[in-house]
Amino acid sequence: MARKKSPDRQRELPTIPKELIDQFVKGPMNAEAVNAASMAFKKALIERALGAELSHHLGYAPGEARPGEAVNHRNGASGKTVLTEDGPLRIDVPRDRIGSFEPLLIPKHERRFTGFDDKIVAMYARGMTMREIQGFLREQYGTEVSAEFISTVTEAVMSEVTAWQARPLERLYPVVFFDAMRVKIRDEAVVRSKAIYLALGILADGTRDILGLWIENTEGAKFWLKVFTDLKTRGVEDILIAVTDGLKGIDAALEAVFPATTLQTCIVHLIRNSVAYASYSERKAFAAALKPLYTAINADAAEAALDDFEQGPWGQRFPTVVAAWRRAWDRVVPFFAFAPDVRRLIYTTNAIESIHARLRKIIKSRGHFPNDEAATKLIWLALRNITAEWRRPTLYWRAAMNQFAIAYGDRFIHARA
Repeated sequence: MARKKSPDRQRELPTIPKELIDQFVKGPMNAEAVNAASMAFKKALIERALGAELSHHLGYAPGEARPGEAVNHRNGASGKTVLTEDGPLRIDVPRDRIGSFEPLLIPKHERRFTGFDDKIVAMYARGMTMREIQGFLREQYGTEVSAEFISTVTEAVMSEVTAWQARPLERLYPVVFFDAMRVKIRDEAVVRSKAIYLALGILADGTRDILGLWIENTEGAKFWLKVFTDLKTRGVEDILIAVTDGLKGIDAALEAVFPATTLQTCIVHLIRNSVAYASYSERKAFAAALKPLYTAINADAAEAALDDFEQGPWGQRFPTVVAAWRRAWDRVVPFFAFAPDVRRLIYTTNAIESIHARLRKIIKSRGHFPNDEAATKLIWLALRNITAEWRRPTLYWRAAMNQFAIAYGDRFIHARA
């Protein structure tokens, strides 16, 4: 099979005539000279494009006779400095006599050329603070920009965030993971620890998608009702399995909006919370004693293992742990209906926790966010970078598809059609 070319290789670049290059290259050149020539070429190209725009606006080219009915004409040029991805560039913008010319390439009052804003947004999305971005632009391009300028550039993405939050979703998601991470956000002159909730959905073909992002002071049934209603309003009709780490109030809200959805608690979180009661030196042995509870062949065997654990030495020493497993038991046992490959997929929220780990690395340089919007903006930009790397279906999905088709029948099969 012939190897497909990447989009970058498929795109053909225009050929620059040798005579034109000779005007900029006169003998050996160092890096500084190459950059200067590149800026000179960019200046000439931009000014030529602006001149072509004015010719189109006036209806005749330079040197041609002005049409008899035309009253407008060229009126020199005005200097203007624009910020480009290679640094500041001084250009001459052509003018017309009556002032009706509105350039499209670089609009009036615009001081940035396409590409410069993208660099700032890319740096911001990777966790650089405004001061770090200012320092980078100063060192690399000799350009001084204000914090207000950077804020204005990054604010432009909020319209994209709003559109993303309201975009239509798939009719069915076989699995959706819900989890939260804490960040510090200023609220009414007080810095508070707020929860940022994410929903990671797995589609019927095994691909992944972040369904939404929500910020809230406290969780509860009222908050989760808002989240599930939002998902339903955007087109989600069914979720087969929702995986969480025991988030407060989620079970009641899920029952109200998606009553057919199975709620699966995160077994890994339950294990971590359990072993935390033991001393550090005992935790490995304690975790081994818990293993039969979640590796049992079926739900009945798992319940028998829990009874044995309760009667054993660990259960006698830590009755609180037994009580915690029994309280969550209805949300522990659903994954026992599946084979081991599928259990690995749905028994933990690690899929979304790994995203949180990457987000924490990006936001760790900030003491706190000035408001909810600033937190949403940075996290969305970071998520955009993370999800751009997703190419393949979720691990174990091939086995999961067959078992979901058997377990859920038409609910799953119709989504695959």
